[in-house]
Amino acid sequence: MSCELKPKDRVGVINPIFTCQPAGAQFASIGIKDCIGIVHGGQGCVMFVRLIFSQHFKESFELASSSLHEDAAVFGALHRVEQGVDVLLMRYPHVKVIPIITTCSTEIIGDDIDGVVLKLNNGLLKEKYADREVHLIPIHTPSFVGSMISGYDIAVKDFVSYFAKKEDHTNGKINLITGWVDPGDVTELKSLLSEMDVQATVLFEIETFDSPLMPDGNHVSHGETTIKDLRSTANAIGTIALNKYEGAKAAKYLEQEFDVPSIIGPTPIGIRNTDTFLQNVKKMTGKPIPESLVRKRGIAIDAIADVSHMFLAGKKVAIYGSADLVIGLAEFCIDLEMEPVLLLLGDDNSGYKDDPRIKALIEGVTFNMEIITNADFWELENRIKNEGLELDLILGHSKGRYIAIDNNIPMVRVGFPVYDRAGHFRHPVVGYAGATWLAEQMANAIFTDMEYKHNKEWVLNVW
Repeated sequence: MSCELKPKDRVGVINPIFTCQPAGAQFASIGIKDCIGIVHGGQGCVMFVRLIFSQHFKESFELASSSLHEDAAVFGALHRVEQGVDVLLMRYPHVKVIPIITTCSTEIIGDDIDGVVLKLNNGLLKEKYADREVHLIPIHTPSFVGSMISGYDIAVKDFVSYFAKKEDHTNGKINLITGWVDPGDVTELKSLLSEMDVQATVLFEIETFDSPLMPDGNHVSHGETTIKDLRSTANAIGTIALNKYEGAKAAKYLEQEFDVPSIIGPTPIGIRNTDTFLQNVKKMTGKPIPESLVRKRGIAIDAIADVSHMFLAGKKVAIYGSADLVIGLAEFCIDLEMEPVLLLLGDDNSGYKDDPRIKALIEGVTFNMEIITNADFWELENRIKNEGLELDLILGHSKGRYIAIDNNIPMVRVGFPVYDRAGHFRHPVVGYAGATWLAEQMANAIFTDMEYKHNKEWVLNVW
């Protein structure tokens, strides 16, 4: 039995698992109140990202584009940034934060967005908007390296490093950097902290992405993390970043620059990782874990015990998506006696080989497992169609649905984007509630598969 970490052995990508870095920066920006980002690139670099956000959250979001055309490749396009900032400030009186997010095209032609921000600060903002608080933040996210995950990590660090300001006292809060999560995850995390009587600055506060439809008209979704919240991150008693690849840069920056202690991970998926998260909160704050959370833990374990050994044990699973999510799901599946035989990580981060969680999988699994970096969906499809990989379940976002459909393999939607299931973003993956939801979703998917294939469905009659 072995576990091997290796990159895909092909040049090029066939049906990518991820989109590009600017999408991650845009996701971070919509988590900030009074913020509209300008994506410096072609209009599609915003249009298609907004479409993905809207498909997943079923809401509308505000993002802007410098909308470059062919002449920009020859003459440069910094004037489009200047025009874009002016138009945004004229049309949206509430806007205070404008990140300037680069793309592959503007990085290749060498547009100096740091320089244009300096020019605007000394010119347009002083001359035309002197009575307004405006923050222009350059964020470099070329699309030809990394992925939306690394773009998110870069943007979170850039926002924090721009605003964080040390004062002579702590604010009594922890910084909680959630990573790329759903509103349901934020609700669950806040609930866990509330029961421990722990105050937190949540980066980014996206619980409000589940927006109401009110009598006075439609609603554009936006996050609730304020400039004040970002400034106060330097005065926290500590930072917990739930994910190694989605927010750890900001946590390390705060530790290095302002001596704010940090704890990175583990992603609180499943019982043991949620236990570790709560122990980390206890260690950082000194607050005890209350009996109410012990009871919630017990309820989750009971729910998992109802389905794990009888229906989930021994089931072979393929998981794809962001590394922190995939590793957390794999660890949870192993705890449920399942066999995650194939893990597909959708980018080429060179640090994966040194990740202690991946090392633990390599050293500890009792079945054959492959971990493929820089993976695409062809890696999954080829193994099923041509290499004889037999799977009982697939875990991942909606873009892999046709592989599951074509090969009659049950699938549970997890991650981003999910656009073919209603209300998915309301359900947490993290915490004890997330562990319960995941286990029951996997069991239900297998129950449905048993019924359609008439495979031991009689078991359900006597269960």
